[in-house]
Amino acid sequence: MRYTRLGRTALQVSEICLGTLNLGVRAGEEESHDLLDAALGHGVNFIDTANQYGWQKHKGYTEELLGSWFARGGGRREKVVLGTKVANPMSDWPNDSGLSARHIIASCEDSLRRLRTDWIDLFQMHHVDRHAPWEEVWQAMEHLTRQGKVRYVGSSNFAGWHIAEAQESAARRHFLGIVSEQSVYNLVTRHIELEVIPACVRYGVAVLPWSPLHGGLLGGALRKLSEGTAMKSSQGRAAEALRTHRGAVEGYEKLCADLGADPAEIGLAWVMSRPGVTAPVIGPRSVEQLEGALRATRIRLSDDVLAALDVLFPPVGKGGPGPEAWAW
Repeated sequence: MRYTRLGRTALQVSEICLGTLNLGVRAGEEESHDLLDAALGHGVNFIDTANQYGWQKHKGYTEELLGSWFARGGGRREKVVLGTKVANPMSDWPNDSGLSARHIIASCEDSLRRLRTDWIDLFQMHHVDRHAPWEEVWQAMEHLTRQGKVRYVGSSNFAGWHIAEAQESAARRHFLGIVSEQSVYNLVTRHIELEVIPACVRYGVAVLPWSPLHGGLLGGALRKLSEGTAMKSSQGRAAEALRTHRGAVEGYEKLCADLGADPAEIGLAWVMSRPGVTAPVIGPRSVEQLEGALRATRIRLSDDVLAALDVLFPPVGKGGPGPEAWAW
């Protein structure tokens, strides 16, 4: 496993991040623990979750599952760079969501209890809160970092201007600010190339793409549908995108077949090759899927393959940064 710095920080993380959205839901508790052990055994030291994950059973369930895994000992917690998130509603009560100072601090305390840990390495704002002034957000985050309960702050689903606004506000307070941004990014969804990635590169913010296979669409969805083995790729985001991108997906799967490679591995390798990307967030449901993702870390795509992928899935704005009103 190779390691890289998390944005402009000195913190070292594995080049893939293990997402936990499926743990405890699509994979049982013991299976999930086995998957976590396998990932750690392969050197994956970066794990991402959210306070809301596991909502299919109850909100907070996935954090509880991770807490039970950490409780098994063996240095599991000490070896892991752990990220979780705050902002999504945890109940119907008005102050149990968003980025008010009250909710940020209370959510952190709740996550620590569920995770059975004393600190969160990366506390991420799951969404921007347009009602929360940055002075309030940073005051709460500074409070938690001074207490040692949070080490770094990240964002998720932010626009480029949100990142710039947050960083400028943090700089005025002499605070580190955001060190990472999680955005949906894959061959089908490339809009962050316009503004988000340039903003992240400018401010030294790590880009952590979530849904690198677009919900399974780029993992061989058409083949799995024909074989009757499709699960995630026949639902949600993947099923919706297939209706408008079927021709491109057919060409993609043919290209992968010609290369003798698994579509999931090619799709993940493409994301990892993109400028500004630190570590994609993968969501395996089994050790087998995890090992496929690990194989993708060893794939280097040729210029010809990258060009062919651009033809199938054209970049927004020709892949460059967003247009500026005037440039010298």
